[in-house]
Amino acid sequence: MEGVPQPWWRVSVAEALRLQREWAQRVCRELQLPYPPQTVAGVDAAYGRGMVWGTAIVLELPSLRVRDIAIAARKEEFPYIPGLLSFREAPAILQALESLSTAPDILLCDGQGIAHPRRLGIASHLGVLTGLPSIGCAKSLLCGRLEGELAAHVGSTAPVWDRGEIIAMALRTRANVKPVYVSIGHRVDMAFAVEFVLHCCRGYRLPEPVRLADAVSRKAARGESVEHLLLKTRTAS
Repeated sequence: MEGVPQPWWRVSVAEALRLQREWAQRVCRELQLPYPPQTVAGVDAAYGRGMVWGTAIVLELPSLRVRDIAIAARKEEFPYIPGLLSFREAPAILQALESLSTAPDILLCDGQGIAHPRRLGIASHLGVLTGLPSIGCAKSLLCGRLEGELAAHVGSTAPVWDRGEIIAMALRTRANVKPVYVSIGHRVDMAFAVEFVLHCCRGYRLPEPVRLADAVSRKAARGESVEHLLLKTRTAS
């Protein structure tokens, strides 16, 4: 992406805030998919042994069969500041994405998209930098308030408002279990994002690409083998 300082993660907090506001203006909130996505990359990061462990797992659509995986470890360079975690985690995730043999059509991120105080959570951050369509799927809210009742059945939704706009949708992915919060990352609209996340669910609270990326990144950070997780997924597909 033009105009990106290199390395952009080695900046002051003030500069990171400025970059977030600038890059938020580049987020596309309209659906821009030239064709139905054939692959999705679930991405996440975890911390362990003084490193940030970024994971990207490519799954085929609609089967959700694992096709490719990459894990990258980088030193913790940016301080841990809520709202600026993408400057800490995105470099490792981007390195993992670059190491993939299979290029994904869309990103599904464990975290926020525009549901962020400056409208640039990690899903939007990664989408803007890579140019890929992206969706945020978070376990909790960073900002905003839920309005209306969220029914207990799978597929029920309720809007999350902040400063006069809907920034996310609470989505029930498992009956009588806490919802996830789905938000636009880049080059998708809210309706598509919610439908896509729901189609990626396989009986767990988290959609499968995010669930696997979360599990793999945590195990990698602890120095544990992840092959059995992927083997189990391939066998079940």
